[in-house]
Amino acid sequence: MKIDRLISIVMILLERKKISATKLAEMFEVTPRTIYRDIETINMAGIPIVTYPGVNGGIGIMEQYKIEKKLFTLSDIQTLLLGLGIINSTIKSEEILNAIAKVKGLIPEEQIRDIELRSNQISIDHTPWFGNKKVSLNVEEIKTALSENKYVSFDYSDQEGNKSQRKVEPYRLILKNSNWYLQCYCITREDFRIFRLSRVSSLQVLNETFIPREFDYKPLEVSKDVEKMYITIKLLIDKSLRHLMIDFAGEENIKPYKDNKFIVYLKFIEDDYWYNMLLRMGDKCECLEPDHVRLEVIRRIKNMLRIYKTS
Repeated sequence: MKIDRLISIVMILLERKKISATKLAEMFEVTPRTIYRDIETINMAGIPIVTYPGVNGGIGIMEQYKIEKKLFTLSDIQTLLLGLGIINSTIKSEEILNAIAKVKGLIPEEQIRDIELRSNQISIDHTPWFGNKKVSLNVEEIKTALSENKYVSFDYSDQEGNKSQRKVEPYRLILKNSNWYLQCYCITREDFRIFRLSRVSSLQVLNETFIPREFDYKPLEVSKDVEKMYITIKLLIDKSLRHLMIDFAGEENIKPYKDNKFIVYLKFIEDDYWYNMLLRMGDKCECLEPDHVRLEVIRRIKNMLRIYKTS
């Protein structure tokens, strides 16, 4: 007899006037006989159950008890549906769909339509328009490894394109800035590591299990060392890039200039990723300051031009 099923039945009965045993059996995928045994257990636990005979009958909790013991307000249920909907848009799962169905079971029948409309008014979709579809498959595989404490192996390509084979103990999946990351203990490097799933290939969940180590579930943040690497650069951009720069720099760091152009103050790290980002903007973006960053952009443009001149 599952305690979570008993709790769920109590929650449903507290929110509804009555519901049939057959309906409850369908919701929890058990037989009506099992539901009746659960109801008897709930009654013995001190929660007064009332049965309503007839065609439109069912099972309920005494109204006087419900007034005192109601668990969730309609606003609470709306919030639960919103949260579950966001998770479901990111990780497709039968468990989440079942949870959504159970939470909807808490809504009084006459208010189901209104609550569903309200919970759908906000939607957060982290899935990309385009991209590596293997990432979502890897997420599902890693979820299995997490629940069963199984090792995972994969090939990894770092930011510089260097490739390596890894065997890890998975501890947590993180979705940050629309990218999936795996926090784990790397057997190869004998230390905790973070891997970006878009750079993972040939992922396999191994049959070997591991005993979990002590793991710090703190938020994934920019390290102090990386923070020290940031400098602020001054850009002159065309108005067509303004919406993009709002995402990178924030509205407060974008100032009107003239001729439909804007000045942008952007946090910048002097590596290939950030320089390539500036180059991708083409003639719509000019680095004004500092001088050494401007000169490096010019050097990279000349190198690119040299390739095309010799081909």
